[in-house]
Amino acid sequence: MAELKDLTKRADNYSQWYNDLIVKADLAEQSAVRGCMVIKPYGYAIWEKMQAQLDKMFKETGAVNAYFPLLIPKSFLSREAEHVEGFAKECAVVTHYRLKTNETHDGVVVDPTAKLEEELIIRPTSETIIWNTYKNWIHSWRDLPLMCNQWCNVMRWEMRTRPFLRTSEFLWQEGHTAHATREEAEQEAQKMLKVYAEFAEKWMAVPVMQGVKSETERFAGALDTYTIEAMMQDGKALQSGTSHFLGQNFAKAFGVQYLTKENKQEYVWATSWGVSTRLIGALIMTHSDDNGLVLPPRLAPLQVVIVPIGKGEQQEQISELFQPVIKALNEKGISVKYDDADNKRPGFKFADYELKGVPVRIVMGGRDLEAKTVEIMRRDTLEKETVPFEGLAERVENLLDDIQDNIFKKAKDFRDAHIYECDNYEEFKERVKDGGFFLCHWDGTPETEAQIKEETQATIRCVPFAFEQTHGIDMVSGKPSKCRVLIARSY
Repeated sequence: MAELKDLTKRADNYSQWYNDLIVKADLAEQSAVRGCMVIKPYGYAIWEKMQAQLDKMFKETGAVNAYFPLLIPKSFLSREAEHVEGFAKECAVVTHYRLKTNETHDGVVVDPTAKLEEELIIRPTSETIIWNTYKNWIHSWRDLPLMCNQWCNVMRWEMRTRPFLRTSEFLWQEGHTAHATREEAEQEAQKMLKVYAEFAEKWMAVPVMQGVKSETERFAGALDTYTIEAMMQDGKALQSGTSHFLGQNFAKAFGVQYLTKENKQEYVWATSWGVSTRLIGALIMTHSDDNGLVLPPRLAPLQVVIVPIGKGEQQEQISELFQPVIKALNEKGISVKYDDADNKRPGFKFADYELKGVPVRIVMGGRDLEAKTVEIMRRDTLEKETVPFEGLAERVENLLDDIQDNIFKKAKDFRDAHIYECDNYEEFKERVKDGGFFLCHWDGTPETEAQIKEETQATIRCVPFAFEQTHGIDMVSGKPSKCRVLIARSY
């Protein structure tokens, strides 16, 4: 039990607390491949619940799932100049297609005769391979809009990695859509941002700030990038989902045209949008505490655990008593575990389930059996309550809803208390060290943006939609400003 509870405290070392928690809560571990991780069953179960809900929401917009190749011809990346420049330093390259036994027959080497005519890139993102395919699928206005999504892995060679937040290989979804008009494509990109924001707030219980990225921070090859930005408990920002208006850049690069109703050839308009397993990192860092994970009930792999404390006949009676409750909860779509394993003491079980963030724990002992009561503990507040056994299923259902609402409110209150307007650069440089979201006037120049980043390690996260924009004076350059931007240090 000491091992389970031996977590670094957030106040002592937030980064180490995060790394410790991932390992101790059985979410993931380092792999034999540098920069890559093994997502363990409990961590993957969270991703599966995210995936199922997001997939449902995507399909409600009209998107359908497809799958495109992992390997992309190198020449494809050269066709869109900004795109290749943005990803060139992160690409893993396949140069040969065969190995052979070495001369001493105790290992393998690359067969020099098996060199590929054209190198292949392990996908860092799929715009190029997808748009090369779309030119075969799109001919007429009747073929539009075309909206595909794929669930897959991608590879971006990272020098500094951190589980879930930044790894060389990660899981994600990427949507790619084609439209007849600019207006349709822009609406699609903004619509998908709202889908991500709704998912973050209603399922993850993570409040997010929606906005548009500065030109410097845009996705490579996009005309506009829309983002949701979440605040972690250390006050840093985490980009938690992006949607891109790609204009006609990729359509022109790959020759994707359609015949209009007026019999004219036009290039289509494009979007792409994606979220990744980084969302699990956001979940951990937004809600969890010094006792372990705190999971929103809607995404918890296990929502309720029942721990009986008794022996022999008592144990049998408790088990028999709970069967209708378990059935009723399952019928409500609530996942329940009845843990009567006799190889672990109750205290160990309590600590383990607390560490793993199970939202509701129910305990019944001998005295409870006699009194027909149970002890319920909610993971978000660690509050315990003894309640009547009768009506337990309905009580638990209501409690799960309350926990979902409470952890969102707690996160939102924290976020809102750490949003500041700031018009003095010297003051900003001191305060940004302690974290928080700063709303500051910006003159719109990349030079000012670069200076802020170099001197403070903070970046312009977005021009937020939630605040009424007013003219002012840039705190760095003293030049006129048309809007306030959201500036923060980030992951």
